[in-house]
Amino acid sequence: MSNVFYSMKQVMRHFANAGNLLIVATVLALLVVNLPFLHDFYESLWTHEMALQIGSFNLFSHHGEPMSVMAFINDALMALFFFQVGLEIKREVLVGELSSFRQALLPIIAACGGMIVPVCLFFALGHGTDYADGCAIPMATDIAFSLGVLTMLGKRVPIGLKVFLTTLAVVDDIGGILVIAIFYSSHIDYAMLIGAAVVLLVLALGGKAGIQTKLFYFILGAAVWFMFLQAGIHPTIAGVLVAFTVPAKPVYAPMRFIKMIRENIAHFASEDDAKLNSRTILNHQQIDWLKQIESASDKVISPLQDLEDQFAPLVNYIIVPLFAFANAGIFFGDMHPADVVSGVSLAIIVGLVAGKFLGIFTFSWACIKLGWAPMPSGGNWKRMASVAVVGGIGFTVSLFIANLSFGTGDPYMSLVLNEAKLGILVGSLLAGILGYLCLNATLPKEPIEEE
Repeated sequence: MSNVFYSMKQVMRHFANAGNLLIVATVLALLVVNLPFLHDFYESLWTHEMALQIGSFNLFSHHGEPMSVMAFINDALMALFFFQVGLEIKREVLVGELSSFRQALLPIIAACGGMIVPVCLFFALGHGTDYADGCAIPMATDIAFSLGVLTMLGKRVPIGLKVFLTTLAVVDDIGGILVIAIFYSSHIDYAMLIGAAVVLLVLALGGKAGIQTKLFYFILGAAVWFMFLQAGIHPTIAGVLVAFTVPAKPVYAPMRFIKMIRENIAHFASEDDAKLNSRTILNHQQIDWLKQIESASDKVISPLQDLEDQFAPLVNYIIVPLFAFANAGIFFGDMHPADVVSGVSLAIIVGLVAGKFLGIFTFSWACIKLGWAPMPSGGNWKRMASVAVVGGIGFTVSLFIANLSFGTGDPYMSLVLNEAKLGILVGSLLAGILGYLCLNATLPKEPIEEE
């Protein structure tokens, strides 16, 4: 269980403040796109061409055409986002909540309900319309925003509910990844796909052999990403698959690391403390002892944990807010107030607010009542219902799928995309506010002291 608590602390540390930055980026995008003197500037930002070129070869190109800034953000930078997601999924499977079938069963079943019911409700409302292809939009729970709501309530939230929601969001991410891989790939170039598979095999063998050099995974990972892009498979899937090949086993066991530290520190005699207290130049032998400690420090942390820790700030504080700023710009000038309660916007709101709640809660209820899994520690039915409401906050992955569904460049579909973004924003906001109010009413009034 200590591994689960460690995983929870890591997730909360990475995502709690990131949610605030995401809100700022979203509000800024809404302001800039709707100010007359900044609207054209905002729209033109994303049309510039990107290049990382060696001779005539441009890594940021699709079938020979340079990527726009928007395509670079959505297809390249978001591949790093999904790489981070892949690292988190692998860690959860190895040492987190997903490492135990019994522990994982409840959030897995709840997540399945939270994906199936919203999709069904959206399809029921959108069947036969021009926005029916967007039925996967309300299926995702945004981990940053949802954990942000729990963070606002502090230690009043039992650890069992935190673990449940975090694991549910991770499983939701897996569902979103599968949807992107299956339904948003077209015109497959099998030669490129085979090439990508060969490189992935090399990566997997390297990970199995315990290759620790991060450059090995970066360079070959970039090759897989490029080949996926050219093959017609959405390139963000490459990020997840490459992450799965990163080894989770360090070179040194912790005990060997501690032993090496003790051996090298022992060389520094206590009588030398006064000399070392000042900023002095070390001799070659002292440098060698400290270098051995430094080298051992790198080898006691697995590449999986090291990369996850290094990538988290980049993804959470730069990539995701930049994605939000680029994609959450909803232009209200072409919209009517009634648009929020009609068409694709209404279908998404219903999916996020009603669908996610019904799916998560009813599937959780059935799982517990059938005796397949216990109620999370510190939970009861009122609190489970409140967490189910919070699960309706869908933002990053929802926006991503909306762009895949409607971002064709066609002027009419651009309007549909605008309305879809409005639905995501309103639905997520409603789920967040209602979830907070429900949790505030059902949680204990005093902080919970948990080990």
